[in-house]
Amino acid sequence: MSYPEISFIRSNIPKISQLSDGIIAMEASGIYTNYGPINQKFETRLVEQMFGGVGRCVTVCNATIGLMMALKYATRHTDPARARYVIMPSFTFAAAAHAVLWAGFTPLFCDIDPLDWMASHQSEDDLLRKYDGQVAAVFPYATFGNAIDIAHYTELEKTTGVPVVIDAAASLGAHDAQGRGFGSGSPHAIVCSLHATKTMGIGEGGFIYANNPDMIEALRAMGNFGFGQIRHATMPGLNSKLPEIGALLALSGLDHLDGVIRKKVQIEQLYYELLHGLEFQHQRGTRTSYQFLPVRLPAHLVPHRGAILERMKNRRIGTSTYFSPHLHEQSYFSIHSQAGDLGATRALSASIVSLPLWHEMTPEMVQYVCREFLDACAAYDM
Repeated sequence: MSYPEISFIRSNIPKISQLSDGIIAMEASGIYTNYGPINQKFETRLVEQMFGGVGRCVTVCNATIGLMMALKYATRHTDPARARYVIMPSFTFAAAAHAVLWAGFTPLFCDIDPLDWMASHQSEDDLLRKYDGQVAAVFPYATFGNAIDIAHYTELEKTTGVPVVIDAAASLGAHDAQGRGFGSGSPHAIVCSLHATKTMGIGEGGFIYANNPDMIEALRAMGNFGFGQIRHATMPGLNSKLPEIGALLALSGLDHLDGVIRKKVQIEQLYYELLHGLEFQHQRGTRTSYQFLPVRLPAHLVPHRGAILERMKNRRIGTSTYFSPHLHEQSYFSIHSQAGDLGATRALSASIVSLPLWHEMTPEMVQYVCREFLDACAAYDM
């Protein structure tokens, strides 16, 4: 059986047309933004439902702005002329490096662990030693929603004095090694995205979570033009506020999130069964919330990746290569950054393939994708 088309990503955004009661109530209130009552309800419920009621969060209009703010807050006592670098992986999305540059610092790219594809602790340590006194922050990425060892980074911040901000763009709904919502109880800022491509999307949006009320309230003020007092800027600021309509969509998304993730986990497991000879990301938590299924080609197929994906395209199956090229290979970042040894990053980036994984896929669709992918690989398996 074949299909007219299997898209790479299909958005999971609540239908505005089904939220008429909430829209009417919003219109009656006359409040459309400025951390209004719908936003407050979403923040409270988000912490209760996804973080076990521990900690606080503040919404943002998008996660890129959230990363910028979290970095600005974490480095508020840092002189960029003295400590200009932020250590981060090159195997991540462009938004992270842009956030570092907008915050006034220079990305210092570390290598990744070849198994879990997250920042290598050894590489981070090497760069901290080499650039001693010049590092403003450590900025790991929870790659594809994998569960970063937060305790490790808490100890790193304690021993080095270098603050940590965690990019968890795709982590909402993921569980850590203890089965808790990823990030629960974190003293560091955890920045999550609610972009249309994420497991729970609203179009554009995001939030910053931390078990640190003072941090969250400072970030809330930063996101409201830095107004620490009424119409009085006391800190760096911008406008990061999520409109009430976005918060309404997010509230509705929470109603269905767990069911969506359960379906996606079933699809993920089916992929593993059908593609059992290939290499996948080693998971550090008990549940992921993948946007797509990342898989690594064997070394002998790497030169043929483009042809393999072209064949998938001809079968009307959407694929991609997150993250290839990695950031240090991109022209803008290559001249506005520094990097350590990136051997594992280069190898993974050259071999990565992203396959569709959305919650409405049927087992038959997954079987079709896998069959066509294996056939495409076999055509170049010499």
